[in-house]
Amino acid sequence: MKKFYVMLAMLGAFGLALPVMAQDKAAPAAATETKAPAPAAAPAAAPAAAPATAAPAAAAPAATAAVAAPAAPSPNKGDNAWMIVATVLVIMMSIPGLALFYGGLVRSKNMLSILMQVFVVFSLIIVLWVVYGYSIAFTEGNAFYGGLDRLMMSGIFSVKDGVGSFATAATFSKGVVIPELLFVVFQATFAAITVALIVGSFAERAKFSAVLVFAVLWFTFAYLPIAHMVWFWPGPDGIKDAATLASESAKGGWLWQKGALDFAGGTVVHINAGVAGLVGAFVMGKRIGYGRDSMAPHNLTFTMIGASLLWVGWFGFNAGSALEAGDTAALAFINTLVATAAAVLSWMFGEWVTKGKPSMLGAASGAVAGLVAITPACGFVGVGGALVLGLLAGVVCLWGVNGLKRLIGADDALDVFGVHATGGILGAMMTGVLAAPSLGGQGIYDYVANKISPDYDMMGQLVIQGTGVLTTIVWSGVVAFVAYKIVDLTIGLRVTEEQEREGLDIASHGESAYRT
Repeated sequence: MKKFYVMLAMLGAFGLALPVMAQDKAAPAAATETKAPAPAAAPAAAPAAAPATAAPAAAAPAATAAVAAPAAPSPNKGDNAWMIVATVLVIMMSIPGLALFYGGLVRSKNMLSILMQVFVVFSLIIVLWVVYGYSIAFTEGNAFYGGLDRLMMSGIFSVKDGVGSFATAATFSKGVVIPELLFVVFQATFAAITVALIVGSFAERAKFSAVLVFAVLWFTFAYLPIAHMVWFWPGPDGIKDAATLASESAKGGWLWQKGALDFAGGTVVHINAGVAGLVGAFVMGKRIGYGRDSMAPHNLTFTMIGASLLWVGWFGFNAGSALEAGDTAALAFINTLVATAAAVLSWMFGEWVTKGKPSMLGAASGAVAGLVAITPACGFVGVGGALVLGLLAGVVCLWGVNGLKRLIGADDALDVFGVHATGGILGAMMTGVLAAPSLGGQGIYDYVANKISPDYDMMGQLVIQGTGVLTTIVWSGVVAFVAYKIVDLTIGLRVTEEQEREGLDIASHGESAYRT
């Protein structure tokens, strides 16, 4: 615990430094540019000739001298179909992908418990998302929290003069929208898998009831505000000139206003979950026998299948964050494939050199490391940048689950911090470098000029990316610590020593994954 308190103090110091670091440091041309819609991070790869809003209807008869108002944009069926597929792919990432990946890594006596935690946490967050989560994350409020306009999905469907209509959500292109319900369900899957990721850090020792209560608290007070800070803005359609750019951007989240680039969740998902998991590993303590008894994965076949499902599902996660079936989705798709394959190889060869043999566990872990690292960058960097990032991710995360883990001294059971937080930090920071057009990146899109900005301040963007990373670490870490303590003081975090030795399958759920 001493190490934990030292780390918490360091995080607090970082938090105090944030206002100084962030002062007067907007994104490159932040006063004149932004990139993205209310949904995901602003893809700098928005088409150079983004579709304009619908042209005005023909002039009314001269007698009235009136001109009809522009027609509201309508969703494209191709975009709709792609977003439905992308959402299903992200669901597959969680159930069964993440569940099987984690399940194979624990001991056989805890297989069902980890499956149950992932399955039920996913379900719980989906329900909370439609009740209040979406509204707090993705409606206009202040720089840290949204409002309550969409509680229980209110206002999305309306009837006027007997005609029903559904609300739409902005994308990254002017005049292009998707049904808001599609955006709701797509983002719901992001929230659900983020909270489910955390359970890997304290696997094999947590009370099932404690996991559920913690999930509610952390989702409400960590995930939602960070998602709002990083991803929310009203969309590009209101931007006509420098003045409207400033006014529209001012409605966005705190990190969005500063110009932080996070295409699909490096900060919101991976750093956020990894830090919360590490805090949980410290607060909950080490597993009985940790460092003495064998705690090797019981079924690497399940882990490999789970990693493969994660890889396939991640195409929906990353390419779906473009919110359109266009060039940016294609870029995110190929970058996800290339970076992941590169990370598999770099982790495998790194392990081969340092440990003498390449392992299936290492290859599967390398895939996840590559997926994590490319997530914030996939729509901003070129294919060459994705290759570099994947190669770096494999070796950096290999160190994260070995050297860094020993240095920290926490029992992060399934290496959530070592892979997700470490890979997320690497990806977030390298996005600021590799997004530069001089390195094959997409740069920053100027919604006033409707073209990619010719200027890119790499050092300025790195400061902004660092601000986003530190904000997420501090916010998630503090909220997680308070949430764990609340749960511990009310219902308790850990099972008894007898139950832990017996295994959580029987002790918590009264059933076993395997017949003996």
